[in-house]
Amino acid sequence: MSLKVAFQMDPIERVDIDADSSFRIAEEAQKRGHELFVYTPDHLSFREGKVMARGNRVTLRREYGNHVTMGEIEDIDLADWDVVWLRQDPPFDMGYITSTHLLDMVHPDTLVVNDPFWVRNYPEKLLVLKFADLTPPTMIARDYETLKSFKDTHGDIILKPLYGNGGAGVFRLDEGDRNLASLHELFVGINNEPLIAQKFLPDVSNGDKRIILVDGEPVGAINRVPAAGETRSNMHVGGRPEKIGLTERDLEICAAIGPLLREKGQIFVGIDVIGDYLTEINVTSPTGIQELERFDGTNTAEKIWEAIERRVG
Repeated sequence: MSLKVAFQMDPIERVDIDADSSFRIAEEAQKRGHELFVYTPDHLSFREGKVMARGNRVTLRREYGNHVTMGEIEDIDLADWDVVWLRQDPPFDMGYITSTHLLDMVHPDTLVVNDPFWVRNYPEKLLVLKFADLTPPTMIARDYETLKSFKDTHGDIILKPLYGNGGAGVFRLDEGDRNLASLHELFVGINNEPLIAQKFLPDVSNGDKRIILVDGEPVGAINRVPAAGETRSNMHVGGRPEKIGLTERDLEICAAIGPLLREKGQIFVGIDVIGDYLTEINVTSPTGIQELERFDGTNTAEKIWEAIERRVG
């Protein structure tokens, strides 16, 4: 099976070829004989009944500083392609949401991965709310007094933007911290979005586990250990990836959420687990497959393409 595959992503010429999941997925697609086209989300458009993208056909190689050859700039009708990957990084803002609406117009005749309707309706920090029995105590609110009552109840909490990413804007407020009012004032001055608060989980010192699921099934995990003096474990802010296996609790969590992910067309998902608790279900642009491949030898990109080819076939 040879497929025509378009990637909506951040500029491919700037990616880290040893870490970027989109690059690894595209590299595996090329190995399988699929044709590759890349474009950035600002070059997605609706033109007189057609969803169009302006970008380049590409050839990839695993060579530092020479990992991509770009063809001539051209416009394509996404309805003529077999697969479109929705892979730009957040923020999950109105630009991101608009792109999901446009891609909805070609899906499912052109398979969009992950399904843009459910990416839009199941952003990572909201989808977990459907599984309250698996998550730590959580609150979503904008009102200060409501957030204060949550902190008064739980004492040591994490406060962060509802639509943030990469560990940006994440604060730990322990029992003696007096900064909730100031942080609330800061956040509400920036935008109109609610905040998310969760009870702090001390197990984060042992790592924040990223579990990769393909079509609802767990394929492996990496552990992300915070840097000394840090609460955040994101690799963007110095978290250290390390090899780790799946526990019975991990498998229980995956069994609970997997059927919904598969039903809603979320083929490539990364969930975050701290101790025994599910904290996020990442569907927009999950990462971690290159680290998993280095640690365990698990070719997640191959499993992803097998799932896609089954759906297209």
